[in-house]
Amino acid sequence: MTDDVRDIVLGVLAAGISATLGWAARTYLWKRKLRRKRAFLGLPANGESLLVVNRDPAAVEPAVHRFDVFALLELAAVVRECGAHFQVVTHDTVHQGVGERTEFCVGGPGSNRRVAAHMAAMLPGVRVTVGPEPGPDRAAFLIGTEHYRMEPGITEYVLLARLTAGGGPGVRPVFLFCGQRAITNQAATRYLARNHERLAREHGGEPFVLLLKVVNSQAYGPDVVELVADVTRAATSPLPPPASPASHGTS
Repeated sequence: MTDDVRDIVLGVLAAGISATLGWAARTYLWKRKLRRKRAFLGLPANGESLLVVNRDPAAVEPAVHRFDVFALLELAAVVRECGAHFQVVTHDTVHQGVGERTEFCVGGPGSNRRVAAHMAAMLPGVRVTVGPEPGPDRAAFLIGTEHYRMEPGITEYVLLARLTAGGGPGVRPVFLFCGQRAITNQAATRYLARNHERLAREHGGEPFVLLLKVVNSQAYGPDVVELVADVTRAATSPLPPPASPASHGTS
């Protein structure tokens, strides 16, 4: 074997080894990333999950707002990426406890009974103004002592929460996407899909409640989202009692 042939053979072998090692490294990193994603979302391979959809309160007949449909599509893609399965169910047909299957609940307490039940049980520090009446407090959030009012199409808020009932490795989380308008629900699902790695690093498997602000949705749709604050402590603590009227002394 001449020196030139030997050099060619060694070069081919080196390239093959390098390619194999690179492929193995990429595969390892991809699998580790997938494991972390599955653990954070509570979606093991072939696991079951529920996409709990609300009802459009503005519709006369039972219907789902188109932005909530888009939110479900965002979530369905996330579930499929984890190799898990999902079932789309309406909010008034779910009759099971928390932790059996991962839940993704879309909508506020006024349009989604399942969300209302989860908030009453696990988010005692949050109140949402429910009702069709117009006014500055329509769909406003009260979180602890802070009020968050919306300006439709300009500034709107949505809660993104990961909640668990009890502990244990088999307990599946509940994700809430509770927005002041349907477009904010979609914004929150998109935020989760884009930022799940960072959220997993910051929160691990612990519950969290994030307040997000959707900026100028009339121009940018659900794409421009800002993190206002981590409100976990305020949201999971009972609301402070209302201030009593100041007593007046008598002369």
